[in-house]
Amino acid sequence: MISCCLRKYYQFLMKMVCTVCILTATIGTCEPASNRCTSSSISSCNDCLYRGPECGWCFQEDFLVGTALHERCDLVSNLIKKGCISDFIESPLVKVVVNATSTSSQVTPRDVSLHLRPGSEVNFILEVHQLERYPVDMYYLVDVSASMQESLDKLKSVGFSLLQKMEEFSSDFRLGFGSFVDKPVSPYINVHPPKIANPCSDYDIQCRPAHGYIHVLSLTENITEFTRVVQQQRISGNMDTPEGGFDAMFQTAVCQSHISWRKEAKHLLLVMTDQPSHLALDSKLAGIVVPHDGNCHLVNNTYSEAANMEHPTIGQLAEKLLENSIYSIFAIEGQQYTWYEDLIPLLPGTVVGKLESKASNLKELVVDAYKKLLSEVELQVESLIKGVSVNVTAICPEGSTFPGLNKCRNVKPNEKVLFNIKVGMQECHGLGDEAYIFLKPFGFNETTKVRIQSQCSCRCGSPAAHAPGRCLDEVTPQDCENCKCNHMEKTKDDQLLRDCQADQMQPVCSGRGLCLCGKCLCDQSSLGRIYGEYCEMDGFSCPYYQGLLCGGHGQCISGKCECSSGWEGENCNCSVSTETCLTPDSQICSGRGKCVCGKCQCEDLRSSGQLCELCPTCESSCETYWKCVQCHLFNDFSETKTTQCNRTCSPMVHYVNQIFDSESENFKNCLYPTKEKCHHKFQMVPIFGGKQIRIFRYPECITEQSYFPTFILFFILTVVIGVMAIGILKCIVMRENHVKGESPVEAYSLSTKKDYFPTANEKTITYRRDRPGEMHIHIHKMPLHDI
Repeated sequence: MISCCLRKYYQFLMKMVCTVCILTATIGTCEPASNRCTSSSISSCNDCLYRGPECGWCFQEDFLVGTALHERCDLVSNLIKKGCISDFIESPLVKVVVNATSTSSQVTPRDVSLHLRPGSEVNFILEVHQLERYPVDMYYLVDVSASMQESLDKLKSVGFSLLQKMEEFSSDFRLGFGSFVDKPVSPYINVHPPKIANPCSDYDIQCRPAHGYIHVLSLTENITEFTRVVQQQRISGNMDTPEGGFDAMFQTAVCQSHISWRKEAKHLLLVMTDQPSHLALDSKLAGIVVPHDGNCHLVNNTYSEAANMEHPTIGQLAEKLLENSIYSIFAIEGQQYTWYEDLIPLLPGTVVGKLESKASNLKELVVDAYKKLLSEVELQVESLIKGVSVNVTAICPEGSTFPGLNKCRNVKPNEKVLFNIKVGMQECHGLGDEAYIFLKPFGFNETTKVRIQSQCSCRCGSPAAHAPGRCLDEVTPQDCENCKCNHMEKTKDDQLLRDCQADQMQPVCSGRGLCLCGKCLCDQSSLGRIYGEYCEMDGFSCPYYQGLLCGGHGQCISGKCECSSGWEGENCNCSVSTETCLTPDSQICSGRGKCVCGKCQCEDLRSSGQLCELCPTCESSCETYWKCVQCHLFNDFSETKTTQCNRTCSPMVHYVNQIFDSESENFKNCLYPTKEKCHHKFQMVPIFGGKQIRIFRYPECITEQSYFPTFILFFILTVVIGVMAIGILKCIVMRENHVKGESPVEAYSLSTKKDYFPTANEKTITYRRDRPGEMHIHIHKMPLHDI
C-alpha cells in the first residue's frame, strides 16, 4: 500500500515537471517583515529592495508629502493601505520561468530562468531519465610496467569476449587503447643511456623505453584492430613503485579529439595497474615545479610535457572527468586495492574492482562496474556564485527523499529520478544583471543551464514604460529660486501662507512645519513621522500596547491604528484568529466560553484553565448542553426559532420522536430535568469533528405515587428473603451439633455390652499393661579389612 502511494506521488511530480512552465517562488524569511521594511536607515529604493523580497518602494509623487524618505519603503499591502497606487510601487517579483521549448530525452528542463531578490528562495524540479541502452565508448589505459606482463597478455585475448558481453547492454560499443609508465626523468627511471633504451637489460629482456603516456588507438568499432594493437604492446620499466597514472588519465580526459569521445555515448575509462599513482607534489623530487596547466599536450600521440609539468592534483583530475562526463573504472591487481578505494569520495563516478591473477576476471569486472555506474544517478552543481546558495534533495524512483543528498542508487533502466532544487539569494554583490549555474548529472551528456537574474536595482517605471523613471529618493533641498517670498508684497505673501492652511481657523502647516512657496515642509520628530499636505497627520498619536505602537500589528495613520490582517482593536492587540482557543477536538474554549483577543473567557463559572478545560464540579458532559436544551424547550421546539438558540448551542440540533436507551462509543444519552418532576431525553452524537444534539420531543414524567408500590414490594421481598435465610442457617447449625453429640455415647454403649463379639469385618485391639520382656540384641563386629 505504501509503495503504491509513493509511486503515485512520484508520477505526480513527473507530470508537474512536464506541464508547468512558470513555477511559484517560495520566499523564506525569519525576521518579521514589518521590522525589515520600515527601518529609518533606509535611504533609497535600492536599499529598500535589499531589505527583503516582501518590501516595496512607492515612487508616487504625492505619497506622504513632507515625510522622510524611508516612509516610502514598506510592505506592498501597507503601501496600498497608505494611499500608494499599485502601479507606482517598485517590488520586482520573485519567480521561476522554465523554457519549455528546449526538449531533452534525459534531463528536463534544460533551460531555467530565476528572478531573485536578496533574501528570497525559489524551488523547481529537475528530472533525469535513465535510458535502457546507451552507446558506449570504453578506453583502455594500461600500466605497461614489467609487473603487469601477465595482465597485458590476458588483455590480448579479452577483446572479443568483452564485446559479446557488452552487446547485452549496448548495441553501439567502441574500444580504444593507451599506455603509461612514469615520467621519463630521474629519480623515476634509470637515466643511464643503455637503461633508457632498454630498462630491462639486466634481465636479458627487450623492453620499450619508459614514457609518461602514449595514445595508441582512438575509439573504434573494429575489434580486430583493437586486438592487433594490444598484441603489439611490450612492457617497460621504471625505478620507483608509484606510476604516472594520473598524468595519463588527465590527458585522456582533456584530449577529446584525439581519443574521439562521442558526445551521445557513455564514456568509460578503464585503468589497469598494480601500483598507486604519483600525486601533484611528487614531481618536485625530479625538480619539476611548474603546475599543470589543465590543457592537452599530445604531440604525435605522446604526452610531450611529462618531464616539464607536475602531476595534476586530484581536484584538477576530478574537474576534468566531471566536465567531460567520464566514468573511471580502476582494475587493480595486488595489494593496492585499498589505496584506490580511498579515491572514490574524491573522484566522482568512480568504481574500483580487484583484478585477479592474470586478469582472469577482467570481463566480469568491466560488466559489473558498468552496471553499477548506470544504477547511480548523481547531480553535480557547477559554477557556484557568491551570495547564492543551491540545495539539492534527491527524490528516488521508489519515492524516498534524501534532503541534502544529490544521489540515488539502484536506479533501473527507463526509471526517472527527480531532484528538488532550492536556490536562494543572500546578497547581490558581484552578480551583475545575470549569472549562470549549471546542473549536470554525472555521466550524462546533457546539462541544465540556470540563469539567475538578480532584481537588485530599481527602475521605478510603469509596466508600459521601457525606460527607468524617477524613484523620488534623491535628497535635494527645497528650490525656491523661482518663488521668492517678498514680505513687502503682502498680497502674494498672504496667498502663499493661505495655501499652507487647511482652513483659515487652522495654523500654518498645523503648527508643525514650515511654509515654503505655498507648500508645507513638515518638521522631523523623534516620536515618529509628521506628514500630510498641511502636516496634519502623524504616526505617533496612536495608542501603544506593551511598548509598541499599535501593538506592533498595524500602522498609525491620522492618529488611528490601521490594523494588519488578522488583528483588531483600538491598539491592534486582539487576534481575530480562534486557533489559540481550540481544543484538540476542535471545540472553542471546551464549549464553556468564548474566544476574545485570542484567549478564552469562560462563561461557565465552574470551569477554569487556559481553554476552560478544567471543571471539577462538572459531573458529566451532559450538563454542558443543558442551556442549549433549555433554550429549545422554551421555544416549544419550533424549527423557525432555532436561530435564537445559536448563542448557547455550538453543535447542530435536531428534534426526534424516538431515542434508543442503549449507549455506545458513538453516542451518549442524557437527561434534562424540569420543574414539573419531568425530564427530557437528548442524545449527543459526534459528527464531522463536532457534536450533534438530538432532542426527544416528548417529556417523561414520574409521579410520587409510582414510588410507593415499588418501595413496599422491595421491602416485603427483603423481609421474606431475610427470614428464610435465618431459618435455613439455624437448621444447618442444629444438625451439625446433633451429629457431634451422639458419636461418643454410641461408642461407649458398644464397648460395655458383654455379649458383644466382633464380626469378621471388625478388628479387635487388646491393650496390656504388663512389663514387657527383656530383649537381647547381638551385634556382630565386622573386621576392619571387610569395610
